[in-house]
This record gives sequence, structure tokens and C-alpha cells, in this order.
Amino acid sequence: MSNVCFHAVGRRKKAIARVRLIPGEGNIIINKRSLDEYFGYETLKTVVRQPLVLTETLGRFDVIVNCKGGGFTGQAGAIRHGIARALVKADEELKPAIKQAGYLTRDPRMKERKKYGLKAARRAPQFSKR
Repeated sequence: MSNVCFHAVGRRKKAIARVRLIPGEGNIIINKRSLDEYFGYETLKTVVRQPLVLTETLGRFDVIVNCKGGGFTGQAGAIRHGIARALVKADEELKPAIKQAGYLTRDPRMKERKKYGLKAARRAPQFSKR
């Protein structure tokens, strides 16, 4: 079990996270920086750890993530999605619990496109009677 590695891709909005799970002590490295260094908010750190806490595998795997696109919240959601998918690859028996929690579902919400005649997706030019 020395060279075992589980790969998965997680996505949310414009963020894409490529996740590798390696048996280890529980280190989480995102873009060559630690979790605490990368995310400033405690809520985002909690979001990233959610699948590991749920399945009680927090100290069993080292998580190495390459993440790009989107903002911090989108990246945190993408990392959570990727970790959940990788955990299912690592142990198929964890799938029901992870699926029940909703971590395997890709968040389909995206930014709405801008329409012609408008300033943004729904923002109309200011109306003036005269």
C-alpha cells in the first residue's frame, strides 16, 4: 500500500480541483501551500475537511490538491467534491454515507450570461421618463 494513490476531479462554478489521496498522516496541501495558509476563513477550512470528518478518515490520508479558477468559496466546494470522489474510489463502502451528505453531487449553479440590451445578466439600463 506504499504506492497507492487515488485521483479525482471536483468542480464548482468556475473552480476545478484535481485531488490526490495518498495514505499518510492527514496533511492537506493546496497549490503547494498548507490548508491554513491557503484559506483564511475557518468556514472554508471546515468545508474542505467535511468528507474526511464524515468518514472518519482525517488522519489516514494526505490530500494533495491542484486548484484553479473561481474564488475561494468555489475552490473550497470543488476541493470538497474532489475529496469525496477520491474517498469513494479508495473505499466503495463509504459511498452511501458520502452520497447521503450530498458531497458527491456537483453544484450546478453557474454565473448567468449577459444579455444584449442589458448592462449585466438582468440589470437593465437606468430608466428616465424625460
